[in-house]
Amino acid sequence: MATASVAFKSREDHRKQLELEEARKAGLAPAEVDEDGKEINPHIPQYMSSAPWYLNAERPSLKHQRKWKSDPNYTKSWYDRGAKIFQAEKYRKGACENCGAMTHDAKSCMERPRKKGAKWTSMHIAPDEKIETFELDYDGKRDRWNGYDASTYARVIERYEARDEARRKYLKEQQLKKLEEKNSKNDGEGGEVSDEDEDDDEDALKVDEAKVDESKQMDFAKVEKRVRTTGGGSTGTVRNLRIREDTAKYLLNLDVNSAYYDPKTRSMREDPLPDADPNEKFYGGDNQYRQSGQALEFKQLNIHAWEAFDKGQDVHMQAAPSQAELLFRNYKVIKEKLKTKTKDTIMEKYGNAATEEDIPMELLLGQSERQVEYDRAGRIIKGMETSLPKSKYEEDVFINNHTTVWGSWWMDHQWGYKCCKQTIRNSYCTGAAGIEAAEAATDLMKSNIARKASEDAPAPPAEEKKHVTWGTDVPEDLVLDEKRLTEALKKEDEKRREEKDERKRKYNVRWNDEVTAEEMEAYRMKRVHHDDPMKDFLN
Repeated sequence: MATASVAFKSREDHRKQLELEEARKAGLAPAEVDEDGKEINPHIPQYMSSAPWYLNAERPSLKHQRKWKSDPNYTKSWYDRGAKIFQAEKYRKGACENCGAMTHDAKSCMERPRKKGAKWTSMHIAPDEKIETFELDYDGKRDRWNGYDASTYARVIERYEARDEARRKYLKEQQLKKLEEKNSKNDGEGGEVSDEDEDDDEDALKVDEAKVDESKQMDFAKVEKRVRTTGGGSTGTVRNLRIREDTAKYLLNLDVNSAYYDPKTRSMREDPLPDADPNEKFYGGDNQYRQSGQALEFKQLNIHAWEAFDKGQDVHMQAAPSQAELLFRNYKVIKEKLKTKTKDTIMEKYGNAATEEDIPMELLLGQSERQVEYDRAGRIIKGMETSLPKSKYEEDVFINNHTTVWGSWWMDHQWGYKCCKQTIRNSYCTGAAGIEAAEAATDLMKSNIARKASEDAPAPPAEEKKHVTWGTDVPEDLVLDEKRLTEALKKEDEKRREEKDERKRKYNVRWNDEVTAEEMEAYRMKRVHHDDPMKDFLN
């Protein structure tokens, strides 16, 4: 907003006007009012009739330009740590039962639990803590360093300074020790220290500037290459080791049918000049590098890692290359030891024909002191008895006083010793007495088995005596009571009527297992004979 300049008659009038405005701001001079009695704002030009809504010189005029949510109750102070307000001399009602402070209870007491609390002893009453309550604003609640005392960091600095001081002291002691050893050594050799040794020590501390300059010149030409991106990204410096005077591999042989050159990967696997002298060739194809030197070792390392993984080893060449290389080294060492051990074993058993040891004359001439007699047919009569073949197992070894070997006796599908006829491998030999005792025990056991079998033999089955009333054949001499038979016939008729009509059947049915001869005779007389052709005319 442009303001109009006010014209003054002189420089003195301008100065007086400025002093008056300063006095009004300080409250030392009455404010200037207009015709309506309203106070005139000195920051508003006199030609403006009233101040606009957005202009207020006393405070920020717009709402978003001031902290309109600020509360004067908010504070940025923090708790006074460790402050105490009152020290009581005796226990007060409602105080902590452990220490005696009024500001907390026994459950939240931070002192060590006493054997007898202050409530019962009224001694060593703890002072009351200073309890403060703050109403923090938004920033105060989220301030990480609120209440932090910067002076506490001095302890950290002191600890590090003490560590550095101890390190310097230790290094100084080591230097003094080395100097004493050097002086004692020089004193033993005559006490003379050559100037050449001092010059060597000084030269060892200096850096060879010539080597530094030479290393700077070894950079050749640096090539910037894009890494892992198509259009851009991080770059890496790759040193180009090819000298400009070298002939490119695709120019070594211009024949069209010579080794193929791949321009994308810049590789030529075959030898471009296979007929040239190997001593004069500088380049023999990429396969030459792949099949020689460390490339071949790396290939073997990869193959070993694959085979080890297939056999159950937890090894991966890309995930843990150091582990794979260490495993491959151990494998080569163990393989070499095994090969050497096998070779030594074979040479120890069969000998080494390449050695310089002289062969005995007995073997060269085939002569010996053994006398052999032959007959006219060429058969051996005396002197060279045929030796029995030996096995790898021990033979004719008798243990536990046995006179025969294990397996010399067989009985009931069990091996044993023939001398004592025992079938237990680690048994002690008992001889003929043991055999007699075993036979006597066997005979006794057989007799006991036979006696037990005779005792346990089942008794002959007893004849079952059936009651005459249940049988099918009624004896002729059976005498029945006519009165009881008549009652039994009536009961049988009632029973059959109940079976025909379910309504007449009683709810509680009683069953009687005792059957008399008359009841059995009534049952036979009333029974329906299904094979009787006249059964339908009985009733």
